[in-house]
Amino acid sequence: MTDATAEQSVTADDKPEPYNGLPGAFPYAFRASDSLLFKAYVPVALLLSVAITLVFSFGLITQLAETGSVRGGTFTFSRSFFLFIGLLLVAPLLAPVLSVARRHRRTGSSVAYDRAFAVSAFLFIGSIYLALLTSAPAELREPTQSAVVEFFYSLPPIAGVAPPLLATVLMYLTHRLLK
Repeated sequence: MTDATAEQSVTADDKPEPYNGLPGAFPYAFRASDSLLFKAYVPVALLLSVAITLVFSFGLITQLAETGSVRGGTFTFSRSFFLFIGLLLVAPLLAPVLSVARRHRRTGSSVAYDRAFAVSAFLFIGSIYLALLTSAPAELREPTQSAVVEFFYSLPPIAGVAPPLLATVLMYLTHRLLK
């Protein structure tokens, strides 16, 4: 075996195998990253993405059943908007996994990038909780002694958009600054 052949086999063996699309990105990113925080985020992102997808799928089925006999107009828009909101929740959960997998496959990623992206992604998960607190209907709110929860209950429901939006911007800035 020549030196060039040995060098090619070493470099080919050192690189993790490529992934094929979204399902393959999760195990690839998990194996390729050296950040324990990011490795903790990967299964959380997978489980939350599946859970949110199921909730929105069942919600859409319910909505279709209730409005199935009505044609067009507002009901068609509400169905589309329902799917759009689900996508807006799932996409930022998947983005860190896809981005880290892509960086490791193409250029090699640093532990600092993986760790920072995981922190911003966990903040996004927390922001979803804050959005749910803010936008919960009054009849579903439970009495609490927590001043923080009461603060979010006191905000108008439309303010529930702000925490996930800010967390998504933070994820984008983290990616751009550490790129």
